[in-house]
Amino acid sequence: MSHAEGENAGALIVEPDGVKDSRALFWLESSLKRVYPQSPVGEKRALEIITARNRNISLQACVRNERIYPLNVECSVSGTDDLKIRVRRVGYVPMHHLTTDTDLSELEGAPYTPGLVPDPLFPENKTSIGPYENQSFWITITIPRDAKPGTKNLTIKYSFHDNTQSVELKAKIDVRSLVIEPRKNFPVIHWWRPEDIYDYHNLEPWSDEWYKLAKPYLENLLSHGSDVIFVPAIYPRREYIRRPAQMLKVTESAPNKFEFDFTEVRKFIRFAKECGFEYFEWPHLWIYWGVKSPMRVYKWVDGKPVEFWPPDEDGFGERYMSFLRQFLPELHKFLMEEKIEDKSYFHISDEPGGDEAFERYTKARQILRDLAPWMKIMDALSEVRYGKTGIVDFPIPIVSTAQEYVDAKLPHWVYYCCGPRGPWLNRFFDTPLTKIRMSGWLFYKLKADGFLHWGYNYWRKMEQDELVNPFADSTSACWPGIPYGDPFVVYPGADGPIDSIRWEVFSESLEDFAMLQTMKLKRENPLLSDIKTYADFPKNEEWINQALATLLEK
Repeated sequence: MSHAEGENAGALIVEPDGVKDSRALFWLESSLKRVYPQSPVGEKRALEIITARNRNISLQACVRNERIYPLNVECSVSGTDDLKIRVRRVGYVPMHHLTTDTDLSELEGAPYTPGLVPDPLFPENKTSIGPYENQSFWITITIPRDAKPGTKNLTIKYSFHDNTQSVELKAKIDVRSLVIEPRKNFPVIHWWRPEDIYDYHNLEPWSDEWYKLAKPYLENLLSHGSDVIFVPAIYPRREYIRRPAQMLKVTESAPNKFEFDFTEVRKFIRFAKECGFEYFEWPHLWIYWGVKSPMRVYKWVDGKPVEFWPPDEDGFGERYMSFLRQFLPELHKFLMEEKIEDKSYFHISDEPGGDEAFERYTKARQILRDLAPWMKIMDALSEVRYGKTGIVDFPIPIVSTAQEYVDAKLPHWVYYCCGPRGPWLNRFFDTPLTKIRMSGWLFYKLKADGFLHWGYNYWRKMEQDELVNPFADSTSACWPGIPYGDPFVVYPGADGPIDSIRWEVFSESLEDFAMLQTMKLKRENPLLSDIKTYADFPKNEEWINQALATLLEK
């Protein structure tokens, strides 16, 4: 049994089979640095992490095999009973191109990318490492709210050579007395795709098997800080697919006479509540990028979806207006029955741009004020005039224009997606993990009221009825328009989602937000003075560690 101490003593070198020059190297890494197959061996044999209670923290246990033979390794953690430990193997996925329009100084991974990047976290703690390559294990540590403050000494054990040999490294978890309270008044939404779950696993939509598999996805969203769930009442996209995700059953008993069956929607709402959700997001009512056409609504004829109106139907024509006049009162009745009216968010249309779209959006908003004055409207719309005119209750600008809302002192959420790139906050395969971890700090300092992202599990070619293998293609077959990693943060697993490094780090950033909120830290506090905009902010691990140490000082 080998032991190692001293944080900067260099990687521990052993000869697993006793053969000279047949080496394996072992070290620890923080959660804020990706370990690529050929990145340099790290220096740390020990780590110390300062943390509050009631949160998750992570570190990596890393191995390099410098032999001509495979090395079978198992990683385990021991040392304390009042912390919950989870070990997962970091997987590698291909990234064929770097994110465009971005300086190398704003990317992580060069010169190892293009190439294989670490991202999926497979639920296994053993693997076979090939010759002359690295492998890391992601260690998640949950500190419960009732954990006893003080230093927890963890032992990270690597077993190898048929488990007859092992190596141990140490991590110290310095648990401080602060208990982080649940985040408040900062909703987080990630658009999940129920159709990608049932299509990927070849399940019948809304079947018992689908609900069984959907449950861990909803629980995963909630456990990672997303506290508003999208309700698939109607399919929110414009592409035609064979099995659109529409739970609402709509029939037309006579021309322009519609009837609505909320049975499946009601089942889903109650299912989501059982999973832990209290807040609900409903589909847009007009197609995105212009408010020109109505959202697609389907009926089923001989088992096939048929649209009630053509794709280019006038979004303000009499047929769709007739539909809305009948649908919205029934929707309101349903919300009242389920007691979720005041816990629901609604949309008009996503990212309208330009004067013509602004006029149409204004018209649509007035229609909803007349027909559904109870609706709280939120939309991704970056032009500041939407906030200034008050035609939307919760404007959501992209982070690159959010400063206009900040300067105008307008309440707003924020979002990012396939952009902005360059220095801006985002969550791609080559976005430095330190930038992703700063998300919660930026949201807090810059006074965002919520966050929205489109890509939780979009596993298909962009706007096509064809799935992709997300372990091989993370751009929806749409690079360079969509950077690597933008369409999803989880991968499909046999029994539920497989997390990603990006998803874990983002989740921890939301816990940072909750910590700042719990401490009632003033946004003007000098500690946050380095945060200027969503492009100009600290992007290094040292700043994060020092800020945490200062805030959690005993």
